[in-house]
Amino acid sequence: MKFKLVLLCMVVALSAFTLSTPVKAQRIKDIANVQGVRSNQLIGYGLVVGLPGTGEKTRYTQQTFKTMLKNFGINLPDNFQPKIKNVAVVAVSADMPPFIKPGQTLDVTVSSLGEAKSLRGGTLLQTFLKGVDGNVYAIAQGSMVVSGFSAEGMDGSKVIQNTPTVGRIPNGAIIERTVATPFSTGDHLTFNLRRADFSTAKRLADAINDLLGPGMARPLDAASVQVSAPRDVSQRVSFLATLENIEVEPASESAKVIVNSRTGTIVVGQNVKLLPAAVTHGGLTVTIAEATQVSQPNPFGNGQTVVTTDSTVDVAEQDSRMFMFNPGTTLDELVRAVNLVGAAPSDVLAILEALKMAGALHGELIII
Repeated sequence: MKFKLVLLCMVVALSAFTLSTPVKAQRIKDIANVQGVRSNQLIGYGLVVGLPGTGEKTRYTQQTFKTMLKNFGINLPDNFQPKIKNVAVVAVSADMPPFIKPGQTLDVTVSSLGEAKSLRGGTLLQTFLKGVDGNVYAIAQGSMVVSGFSAEGMDGSKVIQNTPTVGRIPNGAIIERTVATPFSTGDHLTFNLRRADFSTAKRLADAINDLLGPGMARPLDAASVQVSAPRDVSQRVSFLATLENIEVEPASESAKVIVNSRTGTIVVGQNVKLLPAAVTHGGLTVTIAEATQVSQPNPFGNGQTVVTTDSTVDVAEQDSRMFMFNPGTTLDELVRAVNLVGAAPSDVLAILEALKMAGALHGELIII
């Protein structure tokens, strides 16, 4: 308990020191993205072969295997079920970055879909990777790199390290089709802030106008700033290279208290303030102990032996301490007071919730 409180004090002290320093200017490329310049997710369904007996014999694996043979002109009887343990069906996924061209390569991730114990030593056969529109944008194939391994004994004992059913193929996919982007079309470029904020959007537009002249940039909403751009593609690239290195000072975040109810992590923002309030911490400890006793009758009596239960209830009240918070109490003062009470993270959460319900906490309480 003491270790947790000391650790909490150190973290809060460090966060208070960090939050007390002014926000530094950041480049536009660090706080915003260009609208339309984005990656695209690809996915495919394929077969991994060459496994050392760690594959699977599921029905859909056999069906996929027979379909592959049929594509090569080998027709098997419909009632024939091949018994194969060196094959596994897998899902193949990749992220296709913007502006990538046909002939360039991608890294792909291969994940087992069935009962395969390990993909180590396997080779992915030619797999089509499709986009959300159903078109094929890349073709993947190659030997996998699997970091995990598994071993199983005859008695059912098993040892597994890392994840042997997931592997990667560096440069395992070749791009066959590009994705069109709006970067080279229109008369404008739009910057989308990664964290929407009206003040930051206005500052970003003002910084661009200070460099290029008034009216060149205008904020559309809390997340988007539209900038007039040249139509020539080469000029537009140079234009954007200049803009993305402009430094902007982001606005400070709104007052928030973030609570992770599963881990007990509590993060209090810099601008959180308190109204006058009094907090007391303490409680009752109720202990109920039951003892079983045997009651014997008199030696010459007609009574019977019975079992009775003797219950003891002990109530202990802990020492309670009350702390008064003055108007405008800051993050550092709040946490120092709570630590003096000796509250655990769960108790801190209860105190913050009570302060919010009482209207004494100026800030948004978010529980994740």
